[in-house]
Amino acid sequence: MLNSFISAKLTDYDLIKIVIFSDIEKNEKEPINLIINGETIVKLQINKVTYLNGIALYECKSPVKIELGNSYYIQIKDFGVTPLNVNDATFFNGFDEKFYYDGNDLGATYSNEKTSFKVWAPLASKVVLFIRKNREDKFTTFVMKRSYNGVYSVVLDGDYDGFSYRYRVTNSGLSFLTTDPYGKGSTANGRDSVVINPSKTKINLNEDKLSILKNNCEAVIYELDVRDFTVDSSTDIENKGKYLGLTEENRKTTGKHPAGLDYLKFINVSHVQVLPIYDFKTIDELNPNESYNWGYDPQQYFVPEGSYSTNPDDPYSRIIELKKMIASLHKNNIKVNMDVVFNHVYEYQTSVFEKIVPNYYFRKNRNGTLSNGSFCGNDLDSERPMVRKMILDCLAFWMNEYGIDGYRFDLMGLIDIDTMKMAYNVTKSIKSDAMFYGEGWNMGTLPEERRTSIMNSFKVPGIGFFNDSFRDIVRGQADSRDPGYLAGNTSYIEGFKYAVLGSVTNYCYPARFKNVNQSINYCECHDNRTIFDQINRYIDDETKTLRIVRMINTVIDFSYGVSFFHAGQEIGLTKFGVDNTYNMGDKYNKFDYSVLDKRFEMAMHFASLNSVKGKITFGELTSSEILKNVTFVDLKNGALMMKLKKSVGTLFDIVAIANPTDNELNVTLDDYYTAVVTYAGYIKNSDLKAKDITLNPYEINILVKRV
Repeated sequence: MLNSFISAKLTDYDLIKIVIFSDIEKNEKEPINLIINGETIVKLQINKVTYLNGIALYECKSPVKIELGNSYYIQIKDFGVTPLNVNDATFFNGFDEKFYYDGNDLGATYSNEKTSFKVWAPLASKVVLFIRKNREDKFTTFVMKRSYNGVYSVVLDGDYDGFSYRYRVTNSGLSFLTTDPYGKGSTANGRDSVVINPSKTKINLNEDKLSILKNNCEAVIYELDVRDFTVDSSTDIENKGKYLGLTEENRKTTGKHPAGLDYLKFINVSHVQVLPIYDFKTIDELNPNESYNWGYDPQQYFVPEGSYSTNPDDPYSRIIELKKMIASLHKNNIKVNMDVVFNHVYEYQTSVFEKIVPNYYFRKNRNGTLSNGSFCGNDLDSERPMVRKMILDCLAFWMNEYGIDGYRFDLMGLIDIDTMKMAYNVTKSIKSDAMFYGEGWNMGTLPEERRTSIMNSFKVPGIGFFNDSFRDIVRGQADSRDPGYLAGNTSYIEGFKYAVLGSVTNYCYPARFKNVNQSINYCECHDNRTIFDQINRYIDDETKTLRIVRMINTVIDFSYGVSFFHAGQEIGLTKFGVDNTYNMGDKYNKFDYSVLDKRFEMAMHFASLNSVKGKITFGELTSSEILKNVTFVDLKNGALMMKLKKSVGTLFDIVAIANPTDNELNVTLDDYYTAVVTYAGYIKNSDLKAKDITLNPYEINILVKRV
């Protein structure tokens, strides 16, 4: 009817609200009917009618309980028929308990004889599988069968290896074609999910070549992006910007220095942390050089990103090539930590989650609007059981299938503590020394006591947090022109002591962590300015800036806590002063190997620091152990000496001296010590002992005495 509108929403399992907007009034003698599955007609009981400005609101009770999985329409004479919107049922009491599915077989499970398809869609009245062998073929359709917990399934006999498929899901009368949220394979740009034959992707991931960490403080984490690290034109890497680029050996820069995988081996890192390698949205995989993005916009959580493969439209290419990359790193005793984004997706309206189960996966405010702690307008609701299950299933999948060794969580403060504890236990059950850390910023969409934020670090002693106070004290705050201690601001000396002790002591600031394994000590990551650019805000002198960069790298490696470096900070790479370069292209983000050629001595310095990290072990983990063995001596002009008595697991007394000033520093020690780390880096097999030490401006020395 013209100038009329009718809608209906389920507000409880037997309560329905109906809105009529029309120029005419409903005949009160005419019933409001509920049509079930197009056959059964039930008369609703009208409990209340409210009129307001041409709108009539009917509050009705159904004589039969609404059972999800059926098709429901409301019919009123003279006003027609409208679907009953059941999407708010996700908030009804008992919904999560009734519809939780604990199986491990969601998605497509392949064998040569048959393939089963399962998708969790508890609100849906119908789910249809669309499947085809080739893109030129028409889809064949199969109506899927619903089980009691809202899982729709179908088993197809025969060999469906490599077949493309989608689901058509009907919720509240609306039907959408969508990919599989548990799909393990994909065509380019997430057009279709693909059935994967696991036997065709079997690769020796060389996990037996990996050392076992006694604690996380032994690690040297090196953050890189697959594209950024291999794309530069000044190397002979053949597969530039691709997974395979990090499998190539004997690659060189134009200056004949090691590049790519060989460079990672050269600098002695224990872990690489790769920016997102799951499938993300904002790159056209068929034309990857026409756009750029770091990948913090998830599209398919169980599928590798296709733009890093040599053939993104071949679903096997991305899987096999990523595994080859991981296997190559493992072969060289380099572990792989995966950057994961479980706080938001690219766009909730078009996401597979909203299409399949509306109103479930995304966190809501009290007024029903989407929460926005991620600033992307769609925070995943980690407390919902099936969201939590998806996160846990995903973490286990990447470790079991791809050999991932640890996880870095983006905006971890948006994920609840219970989920993170479960995730930690899942990963540790697979790999006992798995690393588990993330951004613990105090995001505001969960009650504070339930956030996995740095404020709640004592509740999750196994989880690491990026230590922003370490960053700000050591180098200076990102948005401030006030330099940090190592950049010459010696008024920060007390804070610097707190930072190098891993922020586990009540020394001038309250302790942030229960143990030093939780402190991810960093001064640069993919976000914000590089160290070089940050120091340049204070000091207009490249030589001096690069000396400070060396100091910072040394302090990161030899403070209590976990060492974290961003690719390029060891040689002072620049982003030309820009802080957030997530979509700004290769110029701002690539690892510039021509700078490596100019500053290779800095790379050698960095490599030598990492090589000795395991030899000079600060074995204490707790505040009481550290305070028992560590003392500080304030020196001239704001310089500092740290003295460490025989440490747990070591045979040495250690002295570390920092001179972040423009003046030469002379220090007389209480005994003869051997210098092992100087401005030149690690001095291997040094037998030169000294009691009187001279440090140049902006220099750190570490000395040991066998006891």
